[in-house]
Amino acid sequence: MKIEILKDNLKRGLEIVEKIAKKNLTLPVLSNVLLSCEGNFLRLDTTNLETSISWWVLAKIEEGGKIAIPAAFFSSLINLLKEERIYLRSQGKNLILETKNQTTQIQGIDPEEFPIIPKIEKEEIVRISNQKLLEALGQIIEIPSISQIRPEISGIYFSFKKDLLKIVGTDSFRLAEKTIGLKGKIKKEVSFILPQDAVRELINILSREEGYVVIYFSPNQILFENIKEETSHTQVQILSRLIEGEYPKYQEIIPKKYKTQIISKKDDLQNQLKQAGLFSGKISEVKLAVQPEDNRLKIYSESPEIGKNEAYLPVKIKGEAIEISFNYKFLILGLQNIRSSEVIFELNGEEGPGVLKPVGDESYIYISMPIKLS
Repeated sequence: MKIEILKDNLKRGLEIVEKIAKKNLTLPVLSNVLLSCEGNFLRLDTTNLETSISWWVLAKIEEGGKIAIPAAFFSSLINLLKEERIYLRSQGKNLILETKNQTTQIQGIDPEEFPIIPKIEKEEIVRISNQKLLEALGQIIEIPSISQIRPEISGIYFSFKKDLLKIVGTDSFRLAEKTIGLKGKIKKEVSFILPQDAVRELINILSREEGYVVIYFSPNQILFENIKEETSHTQVQILSRLIEGEYPKYQEIIPKKYKTQIISKKDDLQNQLKQAGLFSGKISEVKLAVQPEDNRLKIYSESPEIGKNEAYLPVKIKGEAIEISFNYKFLILGLQNIRSSEVIFELNGEEGPGVLKPVGDESYIYISMPIKLS
């Protein structure tokens, strides 16, 4: 291998791929990044065997080849270099880095020891803009929690049907669903569960990149490919294994109607819940009392160790009066993911789920189960 490359371009790629190349005592090879030449590009590969990231950097290739070197170390070194132009060449298992004023030798490993990045049959599902997918994932990512008993709810559920993509997350106490309209009908209706860590890596990458994502599906893996619009060349690929199992039939718990509906200014409701949360008990409960006769919502919390707090919020109300308790943290998370200035809060009795929705936007729904207090 013998190449010339710009520091900032290489630095940017390493910052992306090194995040999953962590130290592994059982398989130390996983802490490496594989450098290889493809056409006019230097390709960077890292993997943790569950998720793989590949990044392409434009370079001047004099000789092809490949080498694997410690990812975090290489990234730190590149970050400290002053010169913009870098020359890289392999020498056996070592990488020689040269700039105008220095020469550095980095000990690597045999590239054949690096795990093979699986290739999937590229059956395209859909193309979607980075920004649209990024916003949707951001509204779902914090909902699931790791579960050894029910691994299927540890991930994010994707469902492609007709001209819609639904992205869902739940931990059995909360649920969020985001619906994205697609341009035209998809080529194949599919659904899958993506590990939460893979989704976080996808969010990290989409937040830095422009362009669009092409999604490819296979029975056991999913591939997200970011295409740069100005070059029409692949910038980055994220390949992830899927979580096995059947996702819960979550549609069955989404209420079709309500007994009580509240419309409130989002920031006001969120602020009062945060204040009430300061006085909440060990299970973070706050009590809500809907008072239709006065068009107001009473928010109450009490702690023997701290004191109590009672506030009244003017709201629009349809339906019956009700007193109900929620985990205030769950409600605040739902409100934070709503983009509108006003929010709809629908209740279905003392034991039914509470539903938060943006006013004027039917693409997002957030559900939280109430707390049953004796």
